[in-house]
Amino acid sequence: MKIRFLLNGEAVEMSETTPTRTLLDWLRETRGLNGTKEGCNEGDCGACTVMVTDGTGARALNACILFLPQLHGKAVRTVEGISGPEGQLHPVQQAMIDHHGSQCGFCTPGFILSMAVAHLNGERDHATALAGNLCRCTGYAPILRAAQAAAEQPVPEWMVSDAAWLTKNNKVPALPASPESADALADLYAAHPEATLVAGATDVGLWVTKALREPEPMIFLNRCADLRGVEIGEHEVRVGAMTDMNTFGAAIEALHPSYAQMIRRYGSTQVRGAATVGGNIANGSPIGDNPPALIALDAVVHLRRGAERRAMPLEAFFIAYGKQDRQPGEFVEAVSFPRQDDRLKCYKLSKRFDQDISALCGCFNVRVEDGIVTAARIAFGGMAGVPQRAAHVESALLGQPWEGDTIRMAQAGFDDDFAPMSDMRASARYRLETARAMLERYFAEDMGEMVSVLEVSA
Repeated sequence: MKIRFLLNGEAVEMSETTPTRTLLDWLRETRGLNGTKEGCNEGDCGACTVMVTDGTGARALNACILFLPQLHGKAVRTVEGISGPEGQLHPVQQAMIDHHGSQCGFCTPGFILSMAVAHLNGERDHATALAGNLCRCTGYAPILRAAQAAAEQPVPEWMVSDAAWLTKNNKVPALPASPESADALADLYAAHPEATLVAGATDVGLWVTKALREPEPMIFLNRCADLRGVEIGEHEVRVGAMTDMNTFGAAIEALHPSYAQMIRRYGSTQVRGAATVGGNIANGSPIGDNPPALIALDAVVHLRRGAERRAMPLEAFFIAYGKQDRQPGEFVEAVSFPRQDDRLKCYKLSKRFDQDISALCGCFNVRVEDGIVTAARIAFGGMAGVPQRAAHVESALLGQPWEGDTIRMAQAGFDDDFAPMSDMRASARYRLETARAMLERYFAEDMGEMVSVLEVSA
């Protein structure tokens, strides 16, 4: 497996490496680039953040759960490559000095990389850009001040050289385990149905770093450009399986802003830049935040096995905990849902606001005509072994007047729809009580009341 990429402006080629070797380990153990730190080793703390540039632009990613084959044909910058060729400080580095943004320094390289990517891309929502970088020392205020100050400075010339290099050197040999198209993937996976498919590696990466598994053989999907993108048509929205969550969130915001706001809390910027729509579906997690929203939108999942394709309602794809309706050699190609007037609200409940696993996530899509409920699709994650609709609640709403008495009557249906478990995130009782409260919140919000804690002021 001959992997080629650009590292801090220098072309790198390696011919012998295991597919599960992470960029973090390789940087520290082989290249001696120790500025990239190992903190949580699961993509949560951001100490290992690096900049990765490809044809779609520059992204901040977690090196600890990024496998080397995923870098083929791309450019990487670590904290050692952020300053200029003559030692000039990057604006974010100078701002961190000026605003006293570093104390112990362990987390600082990751902050610098996240800030540098945001600076390069012209992003001004610094709280979002830095939500995936944890610091125990500074209290974040000086770091945010540094990000704001650096935003006014021009992008250094050396920071745009990677994209120029990629444009001139956009042809790299294909990797045997990294197909270049959906057709090539279909052939390869049909021939090796025992292989593990790696999309963004935000979950598979933890199999390696935490469970110490070696899931070989592996097929890397990141070079299948025809599996990326969001097509918004007159009647349908179609999302390629390899579309990352940052891209999807930006594309969906105009259609369903509540969904986009929920995606904003879906992991960190680094995780969302790697995690994919199709990977999240195929993973089948009962606490994944994406499927409840898609189910509420009446989504269809599109599967492919060799030359054969089939489609089914997304809710039918999830059979039981850890089991999906996916045959050997079959992969998720896309997901689609109808264009519709926005009635969707997504409520994610977790112990912290940013990048936390949901205790439960409820998504509500209720149609009302002349004061009567004409359609209802309500789906939850974290309430069962699979993402699941609240069928009894929906039935109780249909045909009824859209008023408080109807909401109170329908809330009883949650006891028939779900028998959630108790765990470290929430008790079963709490989950049921909160689900009922979410329905009430949906109604109150629809009536124009202020329901978000982010909107309340003293």
